[in-house]
Amino acid sequence: MASSSAPLSGDSSIGTWLDHPVGGPIMRDLLAQAGQNADVLRPVRRLAIKRLVKLSKGTFSQEMVDQLVARAAAGDVPAGAPAAPATSSDDAADAPATVERPEWVERIDAGRFSGKTIIVTGAGSGIGRATAARVAREGGRVIAVDISAERLDEFSTEMTEAGAQVITVVGDITDDASIATIIETAGSQIDGLANVAGIMDNMTPVGEVDDAVWKRVFAINVDGTMKLMRAVIPTMLAQAYGSIVNVASEAALRGSAAGAAYTASKHAVAGLTKSSAYMYGPSGIRVNAVAPGPTITNIEASFASPLGEQRIRTGMAAMPDAVEGDALAASITFLLSDDGVNINGVILPSDGGWSAV
Repeated sequence: MASSSAPLSGDSSIGTWLDHPVGGPIMRDLLAQAGQNADVLRPVRRLAIKRLVKLSKGTFSQEMVDQLVARAAAGDVPAGAPAAPATSSDDAADAPATVERPEWVERIDAGRFSGKTIIVTGAGSGIGRATAARVAREGGRVIAVDISAERLDEFSTEMTEAGAQVITVVGDITDDASIATIIETAGSQIDGLANVAGIMDNMTPVGEVDDAVWKRVFAINVDGTMKLMRAVIPTMLAQAYGSIVNVASEAALRGSAAGAAYTASKHAVAGLTKSSAYMYGPSGIRVNAVAPGPTITNIEASFASPLGEQRIRTGMAAMPDAVEGDALAASITFLLSDDGVNINGVILPSDGGWSAV
């Protein structure tokens, strides 16, 4: 545990705030007022509390962070605030002293994608947006694809102001006309494809899954991924060069991370990746996949089955802390770039070690 004597700030991690004798009660009181408890923050304990401003999409403002810091400095513990879970003196004595781990900071490799055109789907938010932003900031020409015009406009404005080269395409990756528009927009050179767009299921086991959920999950996660791969292959073959990175999931590696539809779809993505890597490797095309663990995105999980919820929550007991999209973008862009020159047909877990459990 970090030292309780250290002053709290916006850069202090959420875990440090919750474990602090003053900051903890203040935080728990705020959560209680919203009908929540500290468990809701478990996946983001390692993040600086100021990161909640962005993650909450306006619900938690910078002014609120400043007020929390001021209250903690003043020792303003609210009366009746929920206390931290009790820890026995024996447990406290036996617990090893820990040092708070530094927060990871993205390091841009300027010029890594100079002269390259990269298609990124799901570019309006989450992992897709982080990936598109990193490629663009590293000199690439990005064809940013998303179904939401509003999200793409916001992203494009941000990147253009930063001097990056981003061309947006509003489209549905399951639609052949949208696929044709994406390829036409990219032009005669396509150096990379990051297939990020995807949806979650409702955590139902196979005995309860309905046809509509199954078909929609497969349409986007598998059919859309395949359609774009199929569309870029001719250009990459003509170049004798290309890199495709599909986003699979921890659910491509295990059966305990999602429902039947999502799990089967991501296993299919893994198979599609390996088959394509084998077929096209001798032609200069590398095909790999990244399998994310818990990640903070706009994809929300829902539980439509009591059995599914009980089993999935059991399976997630050893799940590591969630990360933001830029941590996944680091893995994806590594495989997309020439740094991954000798890597083909790999399903790379980028999951904080979850797959090692």
